[in-house]
Amino acid sequence: MTEAILLVGGKGTRLRPLTVNTPKPMVPAAGVPFLTHQLARARAAGVEHIVLATSYLAEVFEPYFGDGSALGLHLEYVTEEEPLGTGGAIRNVASRLRSGPDEPVLIFNGDILTGLDIEALVATHRSSGADVSLHLTRVEDPRAFGLVPTDADGRVRAFLEKPQTPEEIVTDQINAGAYVFRRSVIDAIPVGRPVSVERETFPDLLSSGAHLQGMVDSTYWLDLGTPQAFVRGSADLVMGRAPSPAVQGRCGDRLVLPTATVAPDAKLTGGTVIGANAVIAEGARIDGSAVLDGAIVEEGAVVTASLIGAGARIGARTVLSDVVIGDGAVVGPDNELRDGARVWCGAVLPASSVRFSSDQ
Repeated sequence: MTEAILLVGGKGTRLRPLTVNTPKPMVPAAGVPFLTHQLARARAAGVEHIVLATSYLAEVFEPYFGDGSALGLHLEYVTEEEPLGTGGAIRNVASRLRSGPDEPVLIFNGDILTGLDIEALVATHRSSGADVSLHLTRVEDPRAFGLVPTDADGRVRAFLEKPQTPEEIVTDQINAGAYVFRRSVIDAIPVGRPVSVERETFPDLLSSGAHLQGMVDSTYWLDLGTPQAFVRGSADLVMGRAPSPAVQGRCGDRLVLPTATVAPDAKLTGGTVIGANAVIAEGARIDGSAVLDGAIVEEGAVVTASLIGAGARIGARTVLSDVVIGDGAVVGPDNELRDGARVWCGAVLPASSVRFSSDQ
C-alpha cells in the first residue's frame, strides 16, 4: 500500500483576500474545497492513508473531512506549531506513517491542480530503485521556476534556481510539486527546524550520491497560487480540462449547486460555478468565474474571470473583470473594476464610486 503526505500548511498570501478566513486548500474549486479534488485523485490511484500537514487555520480541515471515510480514506492531521518549510513539515508527520524504511511514500503540495498519473510515478520509483522520485513537467517559459535537468534515463543531474539569462535555461523541465520518497529518506530529514526540500533536502541528497529520479508527465498542470490561476483552475475542472473524480455532475459550461437560484435569462458560461444558496439575478452575465456560497449578483451585472467571495454582493450593472471580491464585501451598483483589483473582506464600495481601479 502506498500512503501519502499532503502539505496544506501554507498561508496562501498571494491568494488574499480569499484566504483571510479560509486556508488555501479549502477555497472552493468547482463546487467543493480544492483539497477534495486532490484527495479524490489520490484515492482513485489506490492511496488509502493520508496524513495532512497543517498549519495556517489548521482547525478548519478536520471538521470538514473528519476521518476521511466519506472519501474511502483514512485521514490523520498533524499541525505545525511554527512554520517548518516543506521538508520540515514532511519530517514533522513522520511518526504517523505506517510504511517500512524502504517503502514508498507519496508527497504532494496542496496548491497544485494536475492530471499526474500517480500510479505511474510510484511505478517509476519502484522500478528505478530511486531514493526520491519527482514529478517533472515541461513549461514554455521556465524562468519563474526551478529547473531539473535529467540524463537519458531520467536520473536527476542538478537542481537549478530560477534562471536569469537564456544561457542558464538548460531544460524546460521543472519541479511539479509531487514526489515519492523512500521512507528512510523522510526519517533522515532534520527534526524541529525549518527545512526546504527544494533548497536543502534535494541538493544535499544529490551531492551525497543518492538516486533521484525524474518522471516527466506533461498532462494538465497548474499552480493555483494566484487568484487568476485559481479561477482558471476551477473553470477547467468544470469544463473537464482538468481531471477530477470529485467534480459534481457532467462537465460543461456551468456548474450550479442545487440550492443556488439563477434567473432564467442570466447567462453563465466558461466553466462558471455558482455556489450553494447564491443568487444570480435577471440579465446577469457571468463568464469563467466562481461565485461562492451565499453571494448575490444583482440584475445586469457582468462578471468575467473573477471570484466572488462567500456572502458578497455585487450591485446591479456593475462590471467586474479579472478581480477578486472578498467574503461579505459589497460592491454597489454601476461600478467597474478590472485587471487584478481586489476588494477586501467586508469592504463596502458605494454606487458609482470606482472605475478601472486595481488599488482596492
